[in-house]
Amino acid sequence: MSEQHHHVVPPRAPRGRIALTREELCEWGERFGAALEPPIVVAISGDLGTGKTTLVQAICRGAGVTESVTSPTFALVHRYDGAKYVIYHLDLYRLERAAELTNLGWDDIVSSHAIVLVEWPDRGAGRFPPDAVPIDLEYDPADPDRRLLLAG
Repeated sequence: MSEQHHHVVPPRAPRGRIALTREELCEWGERFGAALEPPIVVAISGDLGTGKTTLVQAICRGAGVTESVTSPTFALVHRYDGAKYVIYHLDLYRLERAAELTNLGWDDIVSSHAIVLVEWPDRGAGRFPPDAVPIDLEYDPADPDRRLLLAG
């Protein structure tokens, strides 16, 4: 049984929506990663298995990360060196409350001149900067091989 998530989207935020195959999601992520300029926090939401880590891997490739990008489910935070910028990848799935972000060095991470990619951002609700970029991934009910990407 998958855990339901709630969209982490600022009120009145404009939304874009597109249905993508895994390959298209990776291509989109690489283009997005190549275009990112720090400091930026990207909040990536979605049910289990929708492709959050796949998207993070593509964003990191686009930003010039050459090492293997893995899910920080147990470590909670991974740091990568991109071509031009440092990238932090956080997976907040195991957090029980937003206050636990302090122990991860959250304030230092978000105030650094870095690209910060966060999976399961709802676990850190209230601690995200107001200009964080929300991206949601959903299963496409019309096509099980596609994901709906909602950005902005």
